[in-house]
Amino acid sequence: MKTTQENITSIQMLGLQLPTDPRWVNLAEMDLEEILTDHAYCEQKAAMTCISLIQNYPERKELVKELAPLVTEEWGHFRLVLSELDKRGLDLGKQRKDEYVNALMKFQRKGIGTQEERLLEKLLVFALIEARSCERFRLLSLYISDDDLKAFYHRFMVSEAGHYRLFIDLANHYCGEEKVRKRWKEYLAHEAEVLENLEVRGDRMH
Repeated sequence: MKTTQENITSIQMLGLQLPTDPRWVNLAEMDLEEILTDHAYCEQKAAMTCISLIQNYPERKELVKELAPLVTEEWGHFRLVLSELDKRGLDLGKQRKDEYVNALMKFQRKGIGTQEERLLEKLLVFALIEARSCERFRLLSLYISDDDLKAFYHRFMVSEAGHYRLFIDLANHYCGEEKVRKRWKEYLAHEAEVLENLEVRGDRMH
């Protein structure tokens, strides 16, 4: 797989500054049990994230309204990945440490500012995770050799694009577009640095 102008245009549409290393799809394809296991846990954690936001911000009516169905969707995605593992005679392995997400979480401003500013940090981290997931699902949908998995991951790519947009829209709604724009730019720069310094591993979605 080559990094083409099309790939670069794709990450720019998501706001990302650095494309995934072109070796990643080939590495992921070498052990489908590992990448599907990691994907399954990513979907599970996404559902739990939405539940946590609803629990912490029940007074935010728009947030609750938008994230409640997303819980169902993310859990449905978890079940889809489990089904794909089963169809291929593969097993769900143990959850692994997510160095990428942990690095983004460390960049959050915690315990300071207003409630809106703390909410902004959470929403932007989740938007960034969804954007990167969308970019990687797109690569799998284009370049993995298994045609069934190409279709499988195209479906996830479309969903993640919508989730990324939803978290950005919620941030704009509650925190104001100017604040979102400024902090989002800082997150994008940090994410590019994180990605550049992480080992390229085929057993991780991120």
